Amino acid sequence: MFRPTLILACIVQVVRCYPTGSVLNSCLDMRPVHGGTAQQSTPPFTITTDRTSYEDGVVITVNLQASTQFKGFMLQAREVGSNNNVGSFSTMGSGTRLLDCNGVTNSALVHSSGTLKNAIQGTWKAPDSGSVQSIQFSASLVRDTKTYWVSVKGPLLRSTNAVSNSSSSSSSSSSYSSSLSISSAECGIRKVCFSQPPNCDPNITANCFFMSAMMPSPNITAFQFELAGASTGYVAMGFSDDQIMGSDDIYICGLDNKGVIQLQHFYSTGRKAPGPLPLGNVSQVNTGMSNGVISCSFASWNPISTQRSAGSSTTYYLMFVYGTTNGGQIQIHSQTFVSDRAIDISNPQLVEHEVFPDIIKAHGCLMLISWMTTGSLGMLIARYLKGLAKGTQYWGKDVWFVSHVSLMSLSVVATSIAFILAFSFAKDWAGGAHPVLGCLVMILALLQPTAAIFRCGPHHHWRFIFNWAHAINALVMKILAVAAIFTGLELIESSEDSWMPKVMGGFVGWEALFFILMEINSRCNRTEGEDVDSKSTSMKGLLLLLFFLGNIAFLVALLVGIGMTG
Repeated sequence: MFRPTLILACIVQVVRCYPTGSVLNSCLDMRPVHGGTAQQSTPPFTITTDRTSYEDGVVITVNLQASTQFKGFMLQAREVGSNNNVGSFSTMGSGTRLLDCNGVTNSALVHSSGTLKNAIQGTWKAPDSGSVQSIQFSASLVRDTKTYWVSVKGPLLRSTNAVSNSSSSSSSSSSYSSSLSISSAECGIRKVCFSQPPNCDPNITANCFFMSAMMPSPNITAFQFELAGASTGYVAMGFSDDQIMGSDDIYICGLDNKGVIQLQHFYSTGRKAPGPLPLGNVSQVNTGMSNGVISCSFASWNPISTQRSAGSSTTYYLMFVYGTTNGGQIQIHSQTFVSDRAIDISNPQLVEHEVFPDIIKAHGCLMLISWMTTGSLGMLIARYLKGLAKGTQYWGKDVWFVSHVSLMSLSVVATSIAFILAFSFAKDWAGGAHPVLGCLVMILALLQPTAAIFRCGPHHHWRFIFNWAHAINALVMKILAVAAIFTGLELIESSEDSWMPKVMGGFVGWEALFFILMEINSRCNRTEGEDVDSKSTSMKGLLLLLFFLGNIAFLVALLVGIGMTG
């Protein structure tokens, strides 16, 4: 009798399954007591919340979604860095009940029966007051008595009081700190890092677009990802087989229609908007936005799927893009950074961004020459130097006219070549406003000489219409060309001080100054509507020479900058 009784006692101890959720013994470590070993494989569930931060007394909806049916679970919220339970849960619907863990009332949400289920939803209320800075949700899930996962980490929520205190204390400091403290401290040591400008630290400067990937352990197939960048809508990272968008696995952190940063999963199909994918097996999602910088970190067990591979490789080209959102909808990206080579994301290293192709550099150089030099000189001559070399003609035309036509023709030809080079390479409209401005400049540049060919004679009574239209079209074309240059320089700018747009700003001021000086000189030496003073023409020639020398200095600086662009 003794042996069977002993055997029966052992069996009873092993099969304590607690199908009604009475699992007080599991409160501390969240581990079931019915035997077996916790699974080390990818957890088949995710924990999500409807908020990324909290304030005193706020109520937050928490969802536990599984890809497989399960019998039991436990969900808790704990203060980060300790085992202290925080807040209280409320049940929503059937299948759940509340539990007092570690002396805190209703501090855990557990199953109320052993019936199979796929998802659980509950609400969590933050403490009405306290000094808790950050909390993190954790869950254990039981599929059967031998298969379960223990204390899987979910979203981390920061107290808004902590965020505001952090912001006010950092305002007196000259350094910038991202809301999630994402930094480049372990780049090349524990994680792969890709940033623009190269080797920048998002924890120090806001002008840093940064992504990283890290394997927490060689025995775990998950990757810990980080994203940070200044944006009004979203930042995103992608994994690709090549350096061209299409067939790419993408994660996006962006504002939804409520102004909350959300993590989303997409698949790029080329020039069309990317298609959404289920978020999948993702946990430890942490998002934030501070001082215009969006930051995001998460762990993913999802295989990376591209056209070439579906999780069978860890070598990809890295892409980083950012842009705007409209009502929570992702808009076309403003700028893209692509790695210069395919990267093994399981091998810690620093990644360089793609060197701009020579064809794009040639496009930029031709546009600068057209609208900083030849175009500007041609306009100045037509406007103010019609008295230049008066009486001298070439091919039956005055010198000023021949010079004007030659310079403007060079501008149109160079603009056309630059336009063809850019679109033959890009084959799309990526780049925000820049390609749109470039197309408008191209249209007006072709319209100008076409209208000039069909103009009426100098003494025709309708000639004034052409003269005004010609001048207005030239002015609009010049303004659009300058705007296109500014937006183009911003696309290729890689230095932290953004010196190239500043140089272009200096050139605009220089050009405006000389147009004003030319106009003043003309008005001071004009009688009865015509220039009669040869001394005035000589002064204008001197001003033109000075303008040309300064013009060349600005142009060379920008051409060198484009040549040095990575």
